[in-house]
Parts: sequence; structure tokens; C-alpha cells
Amino acid sequence: MKPRMALAPNALLGGVLLGIIIAAGILGVFWTPWDPTHINILARLQSPSSAHWFGTDEYGRDVLSRLLLGASASLTISLTTVMLALLWGIVLGLISGYLRGVVDRLIMMLTDTLLAFPGILLALGLLSILGNNRYGIILALALAYTPSVVRVVRGTVLGLREADFVIASRVMGHRELFILWRHVLPNCLAPLTVLATSMLGWVLISESALSFLGLGVPPPEPTWGNMLAASRTWLAQAPQLALLPGACISLALLGVNLLGDALRDYLDPRMH
Repeated sequence: MKPRMALAPNALLGGVLLGIIIAAGILGVFWTPWDPTHINILARLQSPSSAHWFGTDEYGRDVLSRLLLGASASLTISLTTVMLALLWGIVLGLISGYLRGVVDRLIMMLTDTLLAFPGILLALGLLSILGNNRYGIILALALAYTPSVVRVVRGTVLGLREADFVIASRVMGHRELFILWRHVLPNCLAPLTVLATSMLGWVLISESALSFLGLGVPPPEPTWGNMLAASRTWLAQAPQLALLPGACISLALLGVNLLGDALRDYLDPRMH
């Protein structure tokens, strides 16, 4: 019997963690306790207090406010990147797996070429061309992770292309686009759902790594990655500057991975 996903402990914990992170990101868009970019040198490197719950950074900016706004930036980049990679990957995967022939070979040649490079290394190369801004990061990471989606969709389509219900639909005179949309694509949703949750974690850690290397969203706009990078000089004086954004990244990844595991178990036919 298929397990009820809502009752799975990993689904509950993952959903709670991810819900808290998303709520913090939404809150950071509309309200923060202090101006996240306001510089106050007289208040620099303060310890946590009633005025500044998480203390202040090297420029006197409120750390809690920057974490909230950083959650919004990191999650927006990650979600947009995953959606763009899914869009490109689904289109290319459907075309490749359904049409076969020369089109399939060309698409897979391009996909295998991109897969030969680690995602973060490919993103670094693309950012050197596109520039380190929000849109450049999204395009670079989406292109880096699209090949994974293409291979998943293509593999699923190859298994469905000659299925009885697809052949029956073709015999009934339905157009190929209708068959793809009505019969083939819905059968790709289960593996894509699991892949999308995994990709969200990959993209989040990649965006944080790029920001840590100075190739992410440029200051003064905060992201968890550039906050972590800026804290390196002040580890001895204010360790919370590194611990807090690091904890946010870790909790977000834990929530995504737990939820992804629960989805995989729920959608896996062997668990029925």
C-alpha cells in the first residue's frame, strides 16, 4: 500500500523547515526590523541584544534584517533557476525522445557536452561572460542544470513512445503535439517532481558558493553566500556572522532533501 506522504516524518520535518525559510523570505520582501543596507559604523560588530537580536556586521548593519532579505534573494534565484531549467529541459527532452533521429543525436550531443563540465564550473565560465548579477546567475545556473532534466525527460519519453495508449491516440488521428501534451508529459511529472526538489538544493548551494567566491549578487544586496564570504575576516570577533548564514543554508538544504526523499518514496511505484 502506498505510504501517506503527509504522515511521513521526513515530509513533516522537511515541510516545516522549508516553510519557515520561505516565510522568512516573503517577510524579508515586505518588512525587516532595520534597513538591511543602512551603514552605522558606530554600531559595528555588536553582539546580539534586544535592539539587534542577531547582532550587527562590520558596517553596523542589522544581521537579522540581512538574513531575512538574503532568504528572499537566495530563494528567488533558486526557484527561478529551477523553473527555467525545467522549462528548457522538458521541451528539449520531449523533442529528443519523441522525434529521435538526427534531432535526438544533436540534442544529446549538446547535453553530453554540457554534462562533461561540473555545474558550478560551467556556471563560473558563463558568469565571466554574462557578468555577476542576479539575471546572469539565473541564466548560468539554469543552463548548467538543464541537461539533467533533458536526460530524465528523454528517458521517460523513450519508454512511452511505443506504449499502447500512445499508439492508440496516434491511430485515432490526434496530432503529435496533442499526444505529447495529453499522454506523454503527464507521465514525466513524477520523476520531474523528485528531480526538481533535488535541483532546488543543488542550485541553492551553487548560488551560495558563487556568492562566496564573489561572483554572486553584488553587495550591498545581501545573500546568504556573500554574508558568509564577508564574515571570514571577523570570525574571531563575531563568529555569529558566519554561523547564522551557514545555519540558514544548512537548514534550507536539510528541508529540501527531506522533502525530496518523502516525494521519492511517495511516487516510487515499488513503495505501493
